Amino acid sequence: MDKLKILLQDNLNIEFRSAVLSNPRQKDIAEKIKVRPLLSKEKLIFQIETFRNHQAFHRNVESGEACMLLLKEMENMRQLQMETAKCLYTILVSKKGKVTIKKKALVCGRKEIDLSHNRKKRYILEEGVPVPFLKDLGVMTEEGKIVHSRFDKFRQINRFLEFIEDILPELDKDRELTVVDFGCGKSYLTFAMYYYLHECKGYDIRIIGLDLKKEVIAHCSQLGKKYGYEKLTFLEGDIAGYTGVEQVDMVVTLHACDTATDYALAKAVGWGGEGYLIRPLLSA
Repeated sequence: MDKLKILLQDNLNIEFRSAVLSNPRQKDIAEKIKVRPLLSKEKLIFQIETFRNHQAFHRNVESGEACMLLLKEMENMRQLQMETAKCLYTILVSKKGKVTIKKKALVCGRKEIDLSHNRKKRYILEEGVPVPFLKDLGVMTEEGKIVHSRFDKFRQINRFLEFIEDILPELDKDRELTVVDFGCGKSYLTFAMYYYLHECKGYDIRIIGLDLKKEVIAHCSQLGKKYGYEKLTFLEGDIAGYTGVEQVDMVVTLHACDTATDYALAKAVGWGGEGYLIRPLLSA
């Protein structure tokens, strides 16, 4: 654990953004742990949130103690995902205790975070940072301000990305990943996935959006080309008849009517995707 200790000591500072410890060996010790920085009486501290038995336990500590606590927790956890102002780190711990550290430079930065206890909710896609697809879809202005009538959509997109953020430790960064989005509609969430995973997190990602509406698919295809999203494809078709890929890492779909959800589940199981996400109440 010496490499991990040095990594934590070097990064538990003002540039630290967040960390998630996951994949426990014993869930009764902790199911998941989240870490975030806070500023208390002009002093930088770290809030460690431990999830156990459907409860969350909080502890605020200074950097030195935070380092020791996280090292101790990693004796039980197999993965640690840590983000700083400049890099994303993935730490894997084998059964024999071997530590593997993967580092990826972030290609899209965020604004400085608010370190106060009573800070506003942090959104993954933040107001004030212009995002091309959000502007074209009418959610943001040219300056990055959220259109008042579209704030619910902005919040829904960010909530969806939080689900994606939770499974980042399960996604392999060493190969191309394939995601299929059934019933993508106007593709707010499809564009959000590609932007977040490829542009912000540096994953080699291929996303296929599928919908029955020909005009919607044509419009989304034009936008994808406009942004230079080379591995984002939109196709006209239904869930049951799609056979365009043999292996899929993640399936995303609306909460569909009739038998569409059954078809989507069957496809996901057949492909053996790592994560299957249903996004109910998020209209296209």
